[in-house]
Amino acid sequence: MTPEAKAAGKALSRLQKRGSRSLLLAMAAPLVGGGLLVWQAWTLADILGRAIEGGEAPQALLPAIGLVLALLITRAGLGALGEWFGAVGAETIKQDLRELLFSSLLSRSPRRGEMASSGAAVAAIVDQVEALDAYYARYLPAMAQAALLPLVFGAIILPLDWVAGLLFIVTAPLIPVFMALVGWGAQRATDRQAKALTRLSGRFGDRLRGLLTLKLFGRAEAETAGIVAASEALRQRTLNVLRIAFLSSAVLEFFAALGVAGVALYLGLTFIEFLNLRSSPLTLQLAVFLLLMAPEVYNPLRLLAAHYHDRAAAKAAIVEIERQLGELPTEAKVLHDIAPLPGDAIAVTLDGITLRTPDRQRLVLHDTSLDIAAGEHVALVGPSGQGKTTLLEAIIGLRQHEGRIALDGADLGDWPLESLRARSFLLTQKPRLIHASLADNIALARPGASRRDIEQAADLAQVTPFADAMADGLDTIIGEDGLGLSGGQAQRVVIARLFLRDAGLILLDEPTAHLDGALEAEIMTAIIGYARGRTLIVATHSAAVAGKLGKSWRIAGETLLPAPLPARKKGVA
Repeated sequence: MTPEAKAAGKALSRLQKRGSRSLLLAMAAPLVGGGLLVWQAWTLADILGRAIEGGEAPQALLPAIGLVLALLITRAGLGALGEWFGAVGAETIKQDLRELLFSSLLSRSPRRGEMASSGAAVAAIVDQVEALDAYYARYLPAMAQAALLPLVFGAIILPLDWVAGLLFIVTAPLIPVFMALVGWGAQRATDRQAKALTRLSGRFGDRLRGLLTLKLFGRAEAETAGIVAASEALRQRTLNVLRIAFLSSAVLEFFAALGVAGVALYLGLTFIEFLNLRSSPLTLQLAVFLLLMAPEVYNPLRLLAAHYHDRAAAKAAIVEIERQLGELPTEAKVLHDIAPLPGDAIAVTLDGITLRTPDRQRLVLHDTSLDIAAGEHVALVGPSGQGKTTLLEAIIGLRQHEGRIALDGADLGDWPLESLRARSFLLTQKPRLIHASLADNIALARPGASRRDIEQAADLAQVTPFADAMADGLDTIIGEDGLGLSGGQAQRVVIARLFLRDAGLILLDEPTAHLDGALEAEIMTAIIGYARGRTLIVATHSAAVAGKLGKSWRIAGETLLPAPLPARKKGVA
């Protein structure tokens, strides 16, 4: 067994604890049903013996027949109950694991270089987690039955007839041995199938997101052909897995049929007195009981073989999840809704910082230091492409950097993620707008904000004037990525989010890029007023915006240099 497979087995065991109560009941129900099966078989054999050998009247057998029917119904109910508990336990585990993986993704920086593509992440969280269902719902109960019931049945049969018991003891262990041999090949085939599924899901998801670009560059047909080829490869790998699964079932059926046939042959030869290996005569009741129990001894092993490939699929799924998203987290990161926190200003210290562009090909800053006092308002100026965005994202922990970044004297890495997110606010150049109302889009900054707070934020960001012109005002529904709004209107909606946050550190990246001069002045006045007592850093190429702030720095020659502030016009705040 490979180290990856061993680690996957341990991970499956850890996850099993999350649905332990339901899974224990799922495994206990068929075990109780197995005990009732012995009672049922003995009672049915007794009925036949009394009716055929004893010649009893049918009326005398009615209570025993009623007992057989009651046992049969009870066993069916236990079987259904076991399946239900198995499904509940599996769903609990899958839901908990998806929450763990999702919270782990949310806790990471979206700029991390080793982050899986969105398509691969979705495939891991949805498809690969779903592959664990059969392992917990069916394989584990089948494993419990296969481990205990044949031993119990053998212990009951051996004192009654040592020959039949010996046949079971010799043939039954051969089944799991050959299952293990087949299972090695099944694990490798399933690993390859899981990788192919992830690649196909990730490729399809990423191509779907870039469909417009592919059409514009005439690559749609080529990518469609590539997805068709990948789908065919996945189909072949899936058929290989099924072929191995069918092979394991055939091996089991062969040995099970061999064992049942051996018992039947022994009983037949004993009845015609061709064999005489017993010290006492073989009664019809005992012979019928042995014939009824013969297939039941192998049935738990047959059930295990039917679900044995589910174990390989689950291990392959765990390996693929960890390959795409990293080691499985043991507990979820607690991500509460962001509530207003004291907006005390946060000092920013850059000490020997070296930053590179996202592709790691060009230096943005090299061994640069800067102190921004708490409550200070600073502009980062310069043309596009100089690294202003990269610096802002590094300050908030979204970019890798060399050197030390400290907030209020504490290293950035020492800040609890939830506290850092709650006490800071970052407005990017491409903020996210969702298919929802204007009010809901603004409230993303603080879920649970009151209507009054949302309206006040809309007023400060100059959203109210154009919202009032719409039929439903702030309740007007917009499309994904702000469909239905102009660039300036969308910009004002995301700026409104700032006014719902009581952040001590405010980072704005080109906040007025889509606004005309008059709106720019009004909104910057509102932002500066709101940022009093807070640290404000604005990346901008607008001299007017920089002129409203206290200090100005520009990136030049891989370092930060003071930039002269434009002279303020009289009467301009």
